[in-house]
Amino acid sequence: MQDVDVVVVGAGQAGLSAAYHLRRVGLVPGRDFVVFDHAPRPGGAWQFRWPSLTFGKVHGIHTLPGMELTGADDGRPSAEVIGEYFAAYEERFGLEVLRPVDVSAVREGEGGRLLVETSAGRWSTRALINATGTWDRPFWPRYPDQESFEGRQLHTAQYQGPQEFAGQRVLVVGGGASGTQHLMEIAPVAAETTWVTRRPPVFVDEPFDEDRGRAVVSLVEERVRQGLPPQSVVSVTGLPVTDAVRRAREQGVLDRLPMFDRITPTGAEWDDGQTVAVDVILWATGFRAAIEHLAPLKLRETGGGIRMAGTRAVRDGRVHLVGYGPSASTVGANRAGRAAVREIQELLAQESALV
Repeated sequence: MQDVDVVVVGAGQAGLSAAYHLRRVGLVPGRDFVVFDHAPRPGGAWQFRWPSLTFGKVHGIHTLPGMELTGADDGRPSAEVIGEYFAAYEERFGLEVLRPVDVSAVREGEGGRLLVETSAGRWSTRALINATGTWDRPFWPRYPDQESFEGRQLHTAQYQGPQEFAGQRVLVVGGGASGTQHLMEIAPVAAETTWVTRRPPVFVDEPFDEDRGRAVVSLVEERVRQGLPPQSVVSVTGLPVTDAVRRAREQGVLDRLPMFDRITPTGAEWDDGQTVAVDVILWATGFRAAIEHLAPLKLRETGGGIRMAGTRAVRDGRVHLVGYGPSASTVGANRAGRAAVREIQELLAQESALV
């Protein structure tokens, strides 16, 4: 078993931000802290995004602290652009990310430390920064007779671009950014598309300025303070109206239907008798926080979420969650990484003073 001061789990935006700030306060990668990432290469969840999601289509990317992303080709896949950027970032700051490493459990260790069980062995740490994001936990809603559908069902996590839907009738489920992006890509090649959402989509034709951003984050923070499962920041911002969105709305691509009541062998059906026949159901229904490895610490509240004070879990102040709840955006992840390190630095100083 190896001893370190801090373990960082995840090397996406939030994890790299945290690692950067750990270095800035004087901790040495590989000796004082270690970063685990289960992905095969740098890029966080971005490396798994579909090839047709080019860098120019990405909304709201915020660069990592200490190194700008410049000169990127808007026509290249975002997976390539951001993957290369993250790789260069890790190398420039010598972050020494260990990958691929799976973290299976975090438990109570000896002497007030945490025990982190991984595919790279067992690690004892004084503090843990969890930056595992959501990509590994796609959310599949359940509807009556879902298993009877004779066509194909897939989730955004499996989407590889519009070409596989050529000539097919496609039902897209979900009112977020991914759902609208999928529709706008698929509609030109599909035989027919249908869009259903639980709530009417909110299209926002005004700039997402700093004041509005703070208001949105405060809504997510309130849920986290109450110990409820967090909503993503994007889910409460509305859908930004771009030129492409305007065209799609004018063409009827983004005409939305309310959620169906059941799935049939050939499509979907509503209680009022309306039906739609489709070949494919694409679930653009989002993701949930990938935090199963923290279960032994019993951090969840009765509401189902982890109650937070800043980045700290209220039930265990040694555990910090970044890229979770209000910090589940690229700019929020950067700030959370810095805030977590500041609190951990204070914790380590206090413990050292007691020795």
